[in-house]
Amino acid sequence: MKKIVIVSLTAGLALAACVSDPNDPNKNTKQNAAVGAAVGAIAGAVIGYQQDHSGGALRGGLIGAAAGGALGAGVGVYMDKQQAEFNRQLAAEQRAHQIEVERLQNENLKITMNSEVSFDNNSSQLKPAFSNTLSKVADILNRYPRSTIHIIGHTDSRGSAAYNQSLSEQRAQSVKWALADHGVDPNRISTEGRGETQPRDSNDTEAGRQLNRRVEMMIVPDQNIQ
Repeated sequence: MKKIVIVSLTAGLALAACVSDPNDPNKNTKQNAAVGAAVGAIAGAVIGYQQDHSGGALRGGLIGAAAGGALGAGVGVYMDKQQAEFNRQLAAEQRAHQIEVERLQNENLKITMNSEVSFDNNSSQLKPAFSNTLSKVADILNRYPRSTIHIIGHTDSRGSAAYNQSLSEQRAQSVKWALADHGVDPNRISTEGRGETQPRDSNDTEAGRQLNRRVEMMIVPDQNIQ
């Protein structure tokens, strides 16, 4: 079984060399390809070894590395393109600190919406002025359908915990149905409220409370994208 280790390390090291530059715009895609290749190599080698103790492990490892690398790169490329669309379409909102677009290490995209521009105080009804922004988000989601969307509402700590929990749930639901109104399949969307339990900053200052009042949208790609 030593060949399993050799194949997986070779695949991982070969592709890891491609991601050494932190400024590489395709860094996420290459990292995903490297991980996919290593995982595919191990899986292929195990299968090959079980079927053929001679050269089966090596052949299986090479095939698995190629397949795993292609699968990992496929997800990365898909999310690279989608992130670029969000950054381009939401550039003005990001400059105004109304929205944040973040790429997570697991390839998910996280869009954080400032509640100051999306909801009135103590309200779960979206501000009409925010409709144009959500229309842009929905348009991109519709053009990249191979993902699910998880919407999470958050509040500051003013008011009771029960009230804040309910308000966070209602705000997440409002964003879901606004996206659905713009054509996004509601079956792709799940919602959750976390109330005041996950603050980004201190609730002792208005600036901190403003950061804590937010709605987050997690965009999770299908894992079989090639």
